Amino acid sequence: MSMDISSGVAARDVGPRSDERVPEDAPFPDMAFIPGGTYWMGSDHHYPEERPAHQVTVTDFWMDRYPVTNDDFARFVQATGYVTVAERPLNPDDYPGAAPEALVPGSLVFHKTPQRVSLKDLTQWWDYTPGACWKHPEGPGTTLHGRERHPVVHVCYEDALAYATWAGKELPTEAEWERAARGGLDRKIYVWGDEFSPGGQVMANIWQGEFPWQNLNTDGFEGTSPVGSFPPNAYGLHDMAGNVWEWTTDWFREQHQGNGGKACCIPVNPRGPSTSDRSYDPHTPHVKIPRRVLKGGSHLCAQNYCLRYRPAARSPQAVESGTTHIGFRCIVHVSPH
Repeated sequence: MSMDISSGVAARDVGPRSDERVPEDAPFPDMAFIPGGTYWMGSDHHYPEERPAHQVTVTDFWMDRYPVTNDDFARFVQATGYVTVAERPLNPDDYPGAAPEALVPGSLVFHKTPQRVSLKDLTQWWDYTPGACWKHPEGPGTTLHGRERHPVVHVCYEDALAYATWAGKELPTEAEWERAARGGLDRKIYVWGDEFSPGGQVMANIWQGEFPWQNLNTDGFEGTSPVGSFPPNAYGLHDMAGNVWEWTTDWFREQHQGNGGKACCIPVNPRGPSTSDRSYDPHTPHVKIPRRVLKGGSHLCAQNYCLRYRPAARSPQAVESGTTHIGFRCIVHVSPH
C-alpha cells in the first residue's frame, strides 16, 4: 500500500494559526483546544472517496477529548425526556414496500459470523433488531451495566445534533474533524504517524483478525471500549481512530471537491456540499435517504475489510440510521477577538 510520506520524523503542518496561544479556560470540561491552520485533507493513496488530497484551512475551535459516553447521553435524556430515532415508530411512507411487521422501533446490530464468508453481503453480519437502541445496545434484555464510560451508540444524526444543542455545543464539519484527528501531523496515514503499531503498541480499538468471523481481541476488547483506553493524539484527543465512527455535519459526496492545487483557492472552514449525492442505499435501492459523512472508523474496521481507522477515511451514513458502532463528539468554536 502506498504511503503519503515515508516513516520517520513526523511532519507537522506549517499553515497559519489564528492564535498561537492556547486559551486559558476551556468552555466545558474535558475539551481540547484545536489550533487553526492549513493542512492536507483526504488521501490519494487509499479509497476513491478520499480523493483528491487537497488543502483546507480551519480556524480555532475546541473539541471533546472523548466521544460522548452512555453516562453523558443518559444525563441528556434524563434532563430533556428525549426519545431517540431508534426508539420511535417507523413511518411506512419512508419505507415503501416494507412489510408492516418489520416497521417496529429498532436498530442495526452486528453479529460475528461463525465462519469465513463473502465480504460482498453485509446482511450476513448486520441484523435489524427490534428494541435495539442506545440503552439496549444488542436488543431487549441487554443493558449499559459496565458500559457507562463506553461511547453511546445507536444514535442517528438527529440524535447527535439534539445532544449537541442541549449541551451548548455543535457537531464538527468533516474538515474540522480531520484537522483535529491529525493532531498537527500533516499527510500522515494514522492519527499517530505512519507506523501502524509503533514499538508493538496497540494504538486503537479496531478488529484484529479476519473480519467478520475471527476477532483475536489483541487490544482486549470485543466491541466498544471505555473512552480513553488508548493513547491520545498530539492534541490530547482520544479514540479519533477506531472504537466508534463519529458523525460530522457534511453531506456525503463520492469524492472531495478539491481546489485544483491552487494556493489562491484554499477554502476556509469548508462545510461540504449543500446536498448528498448518495440518496440510494445500494442494499435497499427502493429507499431514498440522504447521507452524511462519518469519520474515524470503528472497532469493526479490519485490515482485510475496512482500512478506515485513518484520519483521511470517510464513510456515508443514512441520517436516520444508527448502529452498534456509530457515535459522536462535539465542538465549540472560538469566538473571534
